[in-house]
Amino acid sequence: MKKTLIITGGAGFIGSHVVRLFVNKYPDYRIINLDALTYAGNLENLKDIEQAANYHFEKADICDEAAIRALFAQSNPDGVIHLAAESHVDRSITNPNAFVQTNVMGTANLLNAALDSWKNNFEGKRFYHVSTDEVYGSLGETGFFTETTPYDPQSPYSASKAASDHLVRAYGNTYGLPFVLTNCSNNYGPNHFPEKLIPLFINNIRNNRPLPVYGDGKYTRDWLYVIDHARAIDTVFHDGRNAETYNIGGFNEWQNIELVKLLCNKMDEKLGRSEGTSAQLITYVKDRPGHDKRYAIDATKINKELGWAPSVTFEEGLSRTIDWYLENEEWLNHVTSGDYQKYYTQQYSH
Repeated sequence: MKKTLIITGGAGFIGSHVVRLFVNKYPDYRIINLDALTYAGNLENLKDIEQAANYHFEKADICDEAAIRALFAQSNPDGVIHLAAESHVDRSITNPNAFVQTNVMGTANLLNAALDSWKNNFEGKRFYHVSTDEVYGSLGETGFFTETTPYDPQSPYSASKAASDHLVRAYGNTYGLPFVLTNCSNNYGPNHFPEKLIPLFINNIRNNRPLPVYGDGKYTRDWLYVIDHARAIDTVFHDGRNAETYNIGGFNEWQNIELVKLLCNKMDEKLGRSEGTSAQLITYVKDRPGHDKRYAIDATKINKELGWAPSVTFEEGLSRTIDWYLENEEWLNHVTSGDYQKYYTQQYSH
């Protein structure tokens, strides 16, 4: 094995796609998937690679400093791809402390363990921190977030991610820790936990439940297919320059209400329903506090420097996503019922 990589949050939505890509693409790497298996961590996401010779799962919480230090001492990793995070804005409003604990203190634990493991011999080492475009705050009707946009987080979630970003850069500046950092727009695709907009609405349409749209529905987001994000992470990890930030986006802005209407139309087609049937489920609800109006990523830097670009249009990616959920009702039923949490015990109890 040429390299040992620890991928944190590797049983979650984005993490599972990153783990799968690295396990399949780099058979000479040893991939350690570190995940606490909280509500959004699901090992069923990785059933297809769990027997791979270069894959190992480690159940641990990044907030457990002793466990993290022990894992680093045992595995002596060459790199870390840090995806583990509390990531749902609504949850951060009701329980901000959990986000500070995981996103800030958990990141600090990983940074300290990496420093201790590498002991200032940083040759061939890399700490890759995965972050969000929400750290930049909210945009008006024009303009884009770039890598030099000042931070202006507006929710407990984005504030906790901004703090973790600053920590990573501070460790690079203070201790010389080799790092790269990316800020990505909204992801969608297979294996997404159904509290998020697209999988939630697919599931609700399937079951003829209301589609709750915040405020007037005119909040705008840039959307990126999750497999394209995994490709970008691979590219940045291997080819990005140390101490650099790269924004990852889909060049793909949609107002929430227009996205929901498109989703309704595609669901009607795939379910054989009359046009406009699913749209009748749209229900406007009271806006959430601190709701950012618009996010839009300028991904020119990663495109020009590293040659990365999205591989699918939004319409194509959305169609693939719907097909996956309709073809994997058992996975969705397990997640929404909590049965998926039994999988770890069944698979790893020995």
